Amino acid sequence: MTLSYGRLVFCGVVARAVAGAALAVMLVTAAQAQPDPLPSWNEGTAKAAIVDFVRKTTDVGSPDFVPAEDRVATFDQDGTLWVEHPVYSQLVYILDRVGPLVKAKPELAKIEPFRTVLSGDREAIAKLSLHDLEKLAAATLTGMSVETFAKEAKAWTDSAKDKRWQRPYTELTYQPMQEVLSYLRANGYKTYIVTGGGQDFVRIYSYKTYGIPPEQVVGSAGAVTFSYGKDGKPVLTKDPKLLVNDNNAGKPEAIHLMIGRRPHAAFGNSTGDRQMLEYTAAGDGARLAMLVLHDDATREYAYGPAAGLPDTKVGAFTQELFDEAKKEGWTVISMKRDWKKIFSFE
Repeated sequence: MTLSYGRLVFCGVVARAVAGAALAVMLVTAAQAQPDPLPSWNEGTAKAAIVDFVRKTTDVGSPDFVPAEDRVATFDQDGTLWVEHPVYSQLVYILDRVGPLVKAKPELAKIEPFRTVLSGDREAIAKLSLHDLEKLAAATLTGMSVETFAKEAKAWTDSAKDKRWQRPYTELTYQPMQEVLSYLRANGYKTYIVTGGGQDFVRIYSYKTYGIPPEQVVGSAGAVTFSYGKDGKPVLTKDPKLLVNDNNAGKPEAIHLMIGRRPHAAFGNSTGDRQMLEYTAAGDGARLAMLVLHDDATREYAYGPAAGLPDTKVGAFTQELFDEAKKEGWTVISMKRDWKKIFSFE
């Protein structure tokens, strides 16, 4: 049978339509088959903001496309990536190191604030001044080689356990934030920890705990002195002189010094992170600024004082910061509302 030209054209159109419909079904099916990159997040504005940001900044056809070399994301650690209550883990480390320090230097046992720490009186320890804590930090974190410090800190992080969960501190990371780290890295972002905690301390466990290598940890840093040991080999000794105070305005300053690129995404949870988020959000193009609000006393802790939450001295999220976030279009992550689970072991 000979088909007319018109019949051939009609058949061709039908065939293309059928093929197009089949392709559409295949694409929808493929999209549905894609695993959720953020399975520990509830559907909502916070999760959508992350996914939308990644889509816009990694799609070459998007006006907000960010070249791979400029894809930088910064994360505070305490209270943003892992638990910071009732006290910062590094402070627990400092207090735990007082005993071995006094054993090596018995004369310290009668000197404050070492005597108070040795007493075990929690109320008295809680009342130690900032000067006292600085004195303890200088005594326990400096005066040794960087290798000796790393060995001592690693031994502690491998064995010390949080009293509430009876798990190592390195297991108390927030699973939803671990997923954000992985999701960003899978899309070409370089993830950095920008913490007020000790840079050398966090570098000990950052790769094993977060997949972030030590050179991508920016923190409060002390000076080191180069010299030669008794065996004639070069050695770096940790000094009590503070070089970088990586809190508040110190965070964007350290980002510039250590990273050299303005982040396109920044995550924090307290007033100490405000300037980092301001610096990030002030850049051109798509930016993502997010703050974790601890509002789940059952699964973790609840503190603010924003939104009427309890006021604490650790990780303060003030109402002023909350209002600024709303005004500037930053996303506030509610632990209670936005996270299906908090820890991987749940």
